[in-house]
Amino acid sequence: MANATNVLASGIEIVGSIKFSNDMIIDGKVDGEITSDKGQVTIAENAKIKGDIKAGEVKLYGHVEGTITSERCELKSNSVLDGDIKTKRFTVEEGASLSGRTEIGK
Repeated sequence: MANATNVLASGIEIVGSIKFSNDMIIDGKVDGEITSDKGQVTIAENAKIKGDIKAGEVKLYGHVEGTITSERCELKSNSVLDGDIKTKRFTVEEGASLSGRTEIGK
């Protein structure tokens, strides 16, 4: 199970920090920091995150209130980010909402 994907399903709420190594899909609620050195985190459509996210790659379909720091960040249509982004590569789809500053390429 070298490339296992962790899943936090809809209906689950966590208060506190999450740290993971591989990939993670979050579809529940998290009130706290989400951290991975190189892993990919997918914030699914039902997810509501209140806290900063630091990961190798972030794909946002749901709602995040906090700062995203990553190598690559994708805001998918209907996603909502209330916070800043610091990333090397950034894509945003039509319909995504961003309320914050972006720092790209550093």
